[in-house]
Amino acid sequence: MEENKEESLCAAARTGDVFKVASLLKSGADVTYFDRDGLTPLMYAAKNGWAEVVTALLDAGAPWNALSPSNLSAGDFAMESGHQSSFDILLNAGIQAELILGTIARKDSAKANPNGDYLDDRVTFSEDKVMDRESKAVMMAWEKPLMEAHAKTICSGGGHVLNIGFGMGLVDTAIQQYKPLSHTIIEAHPEVYNRMLLTGWGEKKNVKIIFGRWQDVLSQLKSYDGIFFDTYGEYYEDMREFHHHLPHLLEPGGIYSFFNGFCGSNAFFHMVYCQLVALELEHLGYFTQLIPLPVKDCLGEDTWEGVKHKYWQLDTYYLPVCQCSDDSE
Repeated sequence: MEENKEESLCAAARTGDVFKVASLLKSGADVTYFDRDGLTPLMYAAKNGWAEVVTALLDAGAPWNALSPSNLSAGDFAMESGHQSSFDILLNAGIQAELILGTIARKDSAKANPNGDYLDDRVTFSEDKVMDRESKAVMMAWEKPLMEAHAKTICSGGGHVLNIGFGMGLVDTAIQQYKPLSHTIIEAHPEVYNRMLLTGWGEKKNVKIIFGRWQDVLSQLKSYDGIFFDTYGEYYEDMREFHHHLPHLLEPGGIYSFFNGFCGSNAFFHMVYCQLVALELEHLGYFTQLIPLPVKDCLGEDTWEGVKHKYWQLDTYYLPVCQCSDDSE
């Protein structure tokens, strides 16, 4: 019956009947349909590993980023079920879509304030977090092991180091342990900047603090052997803009890294952005290695108490290590 066309499409996708799927699509079945369980035909095809059906549904306009009631996309289902071919097809579809539209990062960018006025907000400091006025976390103590790993990465070559975004000072404290020749910190929030001065950061011999947005102080920067980027109140497009300055800021053989928190509530979306950033950096001449770090033990039950947005909900963090592609030759 006509009204069962979409249910038939879900059934055909579930069983991998590519000819039935093609016939139903040709007859006008709605490829965006969610059944009573909250699943789409694409989710069923991905969950069962029917790569040919996945391709047919994507070609017909099935949304790769639709979410089930349990916050899982078709890519998550393919990943959880171990269906590599379907996963690869969906990952490529996601990367291509985000290159054109960038919708996920704009909606769910980690550490991004949609109001765009973070620098004018009051922030509150406590022992384990810095919060904005909406009770969203600017930085939290659970990130300390990650920041220590980032610091070790960008300081591995010694020399001169640049960090953009002080926050709680976790990465900068770790950087100091490696005694770089110089340690430049850019911080744009006036209250965070004042706190830096009150806690003695302006008196450290090898530290230079630059107050302002990184976009406004580029003329004050030199070139560095290690660079870390971790801003709050910005979106993916801001980091992409910063990446275009890397050839002038990063010394040959230097290491660049950034807080890789994009789409931290969905494993597949996060993987899309890991690959997307690596691809865009590759076009700029940089090779990116992603080092998996388990973080489940860092996130206790009370971690997010009082925090409005859980910006990280995954068990693994992928630490990016970026170097000029020519350096590996």
